[in-house]
Amino acid sequence: MLSQYRQRAAEREALGVPPLPLDTEQTAALCELLKQPPAQDGEFLLHLLRDRVPPGVDSASYVKASFLTALAKGDVTSPLISATAAVELLGTMMGGYNVAALIELLRSEQTELAIAAAAALSKTLLVYDAFNDVMELSESNAYAQQVVEAWANADWFTHRPKIPEAITVTVFKVPGETNTDDLSPAPHATTRPDIPLHALVILESKMPGALQNH
Repeated sequence: MLSQYRQRAAEREALGVPPLPLDTEQTAALCELLKQPPAQDGEFLLHLLRDRVPPGVDSASYVKASFLTALAKGDVTSPLISATAAVELLGTMMGGYNVAALIELLRSEQTELAIAAAAALSKTLLVYDAFNDVMELSESNAYAQQVVEAWANADWFTHRPKIPEAITVTVFKVPGETNTDDLSPAPHATTRPDIPLHALVILESKMPGALQNH
């Protein structure tokens, strides 16, 4: 799995685009490797799990959330990821498949895990109907109460880095007529889901003299 991933990543790097996110099969293989990781690849494996699996409700994110939940509960182990670290990683998944596990971990008899789950949920907004589960649990669970208070105080927003005083941007002014096919050429429609790759063909065909530097 790793050699294939590195080969494909190198091919995309040559094009100036980042690697694709891991798919379901790759994520499952990654989780198996993390149980008994090759010594020389430990940091790279953690990078893939942390940064290269889509968040939310992608099928690969389901595999990731299930693996991290199993680590947090002690059903499986990895020398690279402690139970608490697994909970913290669950908290980076933005919502979706991680939410039910984090709510369950609020009830953990291991205080460290419950604290980590509360911290993770406090900055997670995409919980949908699970909001009601947290509200109900908050009547009898101090960690759930902390989550409710954090949501009410908008900790997810107020704890973010401050917006800079000034932001410099580049604006292109295109004289005359332009259309979506100039920016997303139809002959390359199959690459549209792969935004970095598709961006390479933006304005592949354009009016003579368009976007000249002045």
